[in-house]
Amino acid sequence: MKRLNSQLQKDGAPLELILLIRTLLAGCKEISFRVSQGALAGVLGSTLSENVQGETQKKLDVISNQILKDILKESGYVKAISSEEEDDVVACHPDGKYLVSFDPLDGSSNTEINSLIGTIFSISHAPQWMEPDDPSAFLQPGTQMVAAGYVLYGPSTMLAMTTGRGTHIYTLDKTHGGFLLTHPNIEVPTETKEFAINASNQRHWEAPMQNYITDLLAGEDGPRGKDYNMRWVAAMVGDIHRVLCRGGIFMYPFDKRNPAKPGKLRLLYEANPMAFLMEQAGGLASTGECRIMEVMPTEIHQRVPVILGSKDEVEACLSYYD
Repeated sequence: MKRLNSQLQKDGAPLELILLIRTLLAGCKEISFRVSQGALAGVLGSTLSENVQGETQKKLDVISNQILKDILKESGYVKAISSEEEDDVVACHPDGKYLVSFDPLDGSSNTEINSLIGTIFSISHAPQWMEPDDPSAFLQPGTQMVAAGYVLYGPSTMLAMTTGRGTHIYTLDKTHGGFLLTHPNIEVPTETKEFAINASNQRHWEAPMQNYITDLLAGEDGPRGKDYNMRWVAAMVGDIHRVLCRGGIFMYPFDKRNPAKPGKLRLLYEANPMAFLMEQAGGLASTGECRIMEVMPTEIHQRVPVILGSKDEVEACLSYYD
């Protein structure tokens, strides 16, 4: 099987980007080990603090964030980082060529039940005229990303990543510590009978999403003419991994409860990287109003609605918004 370095070189990634990705993944391998130890290492449970999102931090949130922050700051390749667990950007190396945004442990509430969790990341060029602590450096649309992906900590540790030349999935071979290419050039099926959404929020959705889900639930007797299954992992990495591997549609739509937070998922380190992966695999990714990767960020923790997955099904969903 092809090693990660070989595929990155084949895809034309520059040497410094390859070295940065390797550094980032070294941190993810450490997180994978900590996750696998669970209660044996005393890393489960919550802290007494909240992050900038107002969410209670899990111990593994804090540990994972610190691992990635430390290893990226020491690498010399990174000018600054933004993280779900940091209030502000973290300045790294003044001559670093890249910006890295990440959710260090997506789905961390699943740690208590030994379910799927993961790390989501995106990498962009750093404007060289800006200071490392300037958050406006991160206010770039997703189209400017040079790499994005996630590491899924499941029965096996898997990496899904793109550098703009297809989406590839790698599996961590723990016998020698390297990621091996196991699923090259993933192509998401254009049609599907599976959808993923947090149905407990249904009463807060806008009418187009209400109507779309109602028609899906009507099955073969409804206007869509086929029966659908609903799947929900409660970790974006788990749901997106399923969609990449066998098709489907994932949605976290606009929520009327708080107009200041029109979506739950963060643009820079959740929506954008997943949109990049999905588009490179032949799928679509939208907010319901526009392509996710074309949204111009206004601040580093900006949230957006998310609709992404199999091309035909996403288009069908978006037709309700028309």
